[in-house]
Parts: sequence; C-alpha cells; structure tokens
Amino acid sequence: MKSMLLLSALTAVLAAGPVLAQSAAELEKSKRCTKCHAQDREKVGPSYNDIAAKYKGQAGAADKLVAELKSAKTHPKTNA
Repeated sequence: MKSMLLLSALTAVLAAGPVLAQSAAELEKSKRCTKCHAQDREKVGPSYNDIAAKYKGQAGAADKLVAELKSAKTHPKTNA
C-alpha cells in the first residue's frame, strides 16, 4: 500500500499512451524505476515509502505525480 500511489501514477502515465501497460511491476521494470528508487531506502531518488508519505492525503496526488513523471524535469523522458 505504501507505494500504491506511485504505482498508480506510473500506470496512469502509460494509460495516456496508445497501449495500456501490463502490471505495475512490469511497468516499473520497463521504465527502469528501480535504477533510482527502492521501496524503503533512498538511492539516487527518494524511496517509494518517502514519496507515498509526501503525497498521502493530498487531493489530486496521483495527477500531480503523473505530471511530475511526464515533465522530465526530475526524471528521464519516457515514452509515455
């Protein structure tokens, strides 16, 4: 549940594309999220737990995360 918000946002990013991605785990792997993020510890980027805590309870959090992922300001540009 802790990283559910982030995975929902990742799924939404791909849903906006021509083909809906497979599972959240497959999406995470195909976009190489774990190169910079881990569930419970900081790597290059914050942990999924820290991201979930930051957005917990915020209205429109998933939309904010999707916009962040698509902006490529802090993330590599994806095919989303």
